[in-house]
Amino acid sequence: MNDEKDAWDELARCAAEPNPFFESWYLLPSLESFDGRGNVSILRFTQKGVLRGLMPIVRQRHYGGWLLPHIGNWRHPNIFFGTPLIAAGAEVPFWRAVLGWADANPEMSLFLHLSEISLDGPVFAGLKSVLAEDGRPWGVVARKERALLSSDLDVDAYLAKSLPARKRKDLNRRFRRLGELGEVNFKWESGSEGLVRWIDEFLALEAAGWKGDAGSALACDAATEALFRESLIGAAKRERLVRLSLRLDDKPIAMLSTFLTPPGAFGFKTAFDEDYARFSPGFLLEREFLTALHRFDISWCDSCAAANHSVMDLIWCERRPLGHVSIAIGGPLRRAAFSQLLRKELAGLNKKVNA
Repeated sequence: MNDEKDAWDELARCAAEPNPFFESWYLLPSLESFDGRGNVSILRFTQKGVLRGLMPIVRQRHYGGWLLPHIGNWRHPNIFFGTPLIAAGAEVPFWRAVLGWADANPEMSLFLHLSEISLDGPVFAGLKSVLAEDGRPWGVVARKERALLSSDLDVDAYLAKSLPARKRKDLNRRFRRLGELGEVNFKWESGSEGLVRWIDEFLALEAAGWKGDAGSALACDAATEALFRESLIGAAKRERLVRLSLRLDDKPIAMLSTFLTPPGAFGFKTAFDEDYARFSPGFLLEREFLTALHRFDISWCDSCAAANHSVMDLIWCERRPLGHVSIAIGGPLRRAAFSQLLRKELAGLNKKVNA
């Protein structure tokens, strides 16, 4: 098993597009927490005995409220990115292998559905190349953009670009007022030292707010708490984790965790103390995070935030295009039936856009 994890970790390091949520230290705890019935399979693609691609898949009976069996890349609510791990240069053979497997093993599934995948970059380009080569029906059935940080500007220049002068002055004023209550500092941490304490502080901070009241905080469910603890510990062991906290007299009032996946990174979880909401601690923390690109020598960070997020879309200027893609599989009759469904779905999307 250790050899398999080592091969998996090596694949992550040489991936054409990083995805921490499909790395061993995140996906294995995810399966333990959310796949109790063993419905999820992991497609593995090898070349000359070397692992070159990996994607978790699941057979699902329903699609958009309809009884439409299909194969999908597996995600749960805390997997924020669905692009498979594929070694750079292996994108085309990987997709050929995946589609060939789906054609040969459709069972009751009508199509392959890939959710929350990047619509730019080499992985999607490789997929489109194979689909064009096959003449296989397919379509992007949902699109969105989410906040991305990707800039060579220093923090002051970036903020001048993203925030109005009045907002920048207001944040400075709030930070000064917070400093009147005690000693204020930002604390960056990486590695495993102090991690268990940091995790405990984060879970308590999040549970004390509205998420705790709503029952959606990580600590409200044993499965999500276990995933958070195990994934952060696993990421830290591989030097894939960075933590940032805003502290008042060493008490955390805002915290965030980020997965480092050079050349980029992925935001994971944030929390702030609502008793200090008037000082905008979450916003102040995100402002400090703008130094991360230079601090950790990365070129971008995916916020993993919802589209049109009130904070991230305001402070981060760049956007990452994501989509859901449906693809025909199997023989001619199955593909013909899928094509009719795809046309109806795309026509419905066009009506919504033009309404």
